[in-house]
Amino acid sequence: MIEKLSRARVFEEMETLISQLQKSKLKCGENVFITVIRNYGLTSKPKLAIKTFIRIKDFGVERSVRSLNTLLNAMIQNNRFDLVHLLFKNSRKKFGIIPNIYTCNILIKALCKKDDLVRAYSVLNEMPSMGMAANIVTYTTILSGYCFRGDLIGAKKIFGEILDRGWKPDATTYTILMDGFIKQGRLVDAIKVMDEMEENDVAPNFVTYGVVIEAYCKAKKSGEALNLLDDMLQKSLIPNSGLCCKVIDVLCEDGKVEDACELWRNLLKKNCMPDNTISSTLIYWLSNKGKIWEAKALFDEFEKGTIPNIMTYNTLIGGMCERGELQEAGRLWDDMVERGGSPNVFTYNMLIKGFCKAGSPMEGVRILDEMLEKKCIPNKFTYSILVEGLYESGTEDGVAKILAMVTSSGKCLLDTDSWGVFVTKVASNLENWVPILDSVLMETPA
Repeated sequence: MIEKLSRARVFEEMETLISQLQKSKLKCGENVFITVIRNYGLTSKPKLAIKTFIRIKDFGVERSVRSLNTLLNAMIQNNRFDLVHLLFKNSRKKFGIIPNIYTCNILIKALCKKDDLVRAYSVLNEMPSMGMAANIVTYTTILSGYCFRGDLIGAKKIFGEILDRGWKPDATTYTILMDGFIKQGRLVDAIKVMDEMEENDVAPNFVTYGVVIEAYCKAKKSGEALNLLDDMLQKSLIPNSGLCCKVIDVLCEDGKVEDACELWRNLLKKNCMPDNTISSTLIYWLSNKGKIWEAKALFDEFEKGTIPNIMTYNTLIGGMCERGELQEAGRLWDDMVERGGSPNVFTYNMLIKGFCKAGSPMEGVRILDEMLEKKCIPNKFTYSILVEGLYESGTEDGVAKILAMVTSSGKCLLDTDSWGVFVTKVASNLENWVPILDSVLMETPA
């Protein structure tokens, strides 16, 4: 029960049970406390993690190096690097725990994150006197420290030491070095490391691909990014939603919308159903490039597998309205409402803009009325779209109607920016607007 409450972050009830356990004198194991320490660390409660570690002996349980290592990791997660060194220093004398290789590696990790490579090396040199031999994780951690400070010469030197010791660098080691080059803007060098990695029969992992693909996207190298993503899929490494969206964005920015659509289809072939974010991104780009019916076809295909979110509907409704397809926009609106979706201010603004663009601004005023009934608060863009639409169609009297609608509701629906839309018109045509403002002020409740 304590472990489940801990994982569910229900800490108050969990602590009550821990107190009851202590009073009951029942025997328990260290694992219970390790779980609690870990979850306190994950939820940014380092002091409570330390308190739990110290209390372990009160339950008649001997603390081991496992609970110490869990605590040290929790301190790193919360950037309390100073406490990692302090706890390590007191581990034998105060806690009766002999550190192991994992403890030393955690300490070195903390020192590297603190950018204290001198002390990290000091721990590395002291390890033999503690009866421990450094391993590839130790050196990879120091390698990450050099990359963190941007010292690629030092990083290459450590990488060379790994090879000299006869160790085979794993995907993590290579990826850290590649990421170091990328952060220095040296993408070509990072790719050389990746080539070297594959020559040495070390398979890139998900993180490796992610680091390089993101770098290609940032450099606007859409073809290279797509090729690597395809390579991932061939190796059954399923990319996450964020990575796919970045590739789709860079492809579409490069005018390769068809390649982006092919990527979407490729995900389906690999039994990886693209989520709302991926599909919405592609629908946005298809709409943006004027391919509104291709976007609708993709939407229909996407809709078979999952329920689209409000962002997806907004994107497609906006695209339809932009191109005057108001009937289709209305159908999408109805579909969204039937599925339990609630139009937001952006949805209403798009529909209002569509009617104004089609020369029917009074229909836009009707939608504003519905918007107010549904308690969806308009913004300055709502008013700006309507005012411009009414002026362009020569229906200036409708502007007074808008003001009357929003001011007679008794609620503050006009902020400073929204008033600015109307004041601009007053200032430019004061003589015609005086009677309108008088009328509105007369109708406004005190």
